[in-house]
Amino acid sequence: MREGLRRSARYWYLRLIRIQATPHEIALGLALGVFAGLLPILPFQIVVAVSLAFIARGSKIAAALGTWITNPFNWIPFYMMCYYIGTTVTPFEIPSFDPTRLEMAQMLELGWKFFAAMLAGGLVVAVPGMIITYFATYKAVTLYRKRKAERTARGNGRP
Repeated sequence: MREGLRRSARYWYLRLIRIQATPHEIALGLALGVFAGLLPILPFQIVVAVSLAFIARGSKIAAALGTWITNPFNWIPFYMMCYYIGTTVTPFEIPSFDPTRLEMAQMLELGWKFFAAMLAGGLVVAVPGMIITYFATYKAVTLYRKRKAERTARGNGRP
């Protein structure tokens, strides 16, 4: 299992850094994808991420990939975290959290205060996540491309 996870992570890493765009565009796209992925807007994460990437001129492919920071395996813990952080940073009286009600429309049924608290909790996590993702991705893509250029110059890499 661990080997499969490692291979999958390497595959997506290589796919990301080989996107034909500047390091800034890739890093910006991925950061916007992570930002949208960390917001409790479950059915709209990819649409929001790609739209933000389009507006900011980031990589749309990287933005779509970034939304997978939240996935079916971690939705419940992530949404619980958004709920608890949101109730801490907002002054609202909010109904208790039901982790089976994950879609945005179902959360809106609980009331705008509940959704506002979830969104506030998501923003508290999403903004630092976006910033960290941008700088880490920019550095990784730049370093990968520099090493690849050095290998190619020495004749040890693929052209």
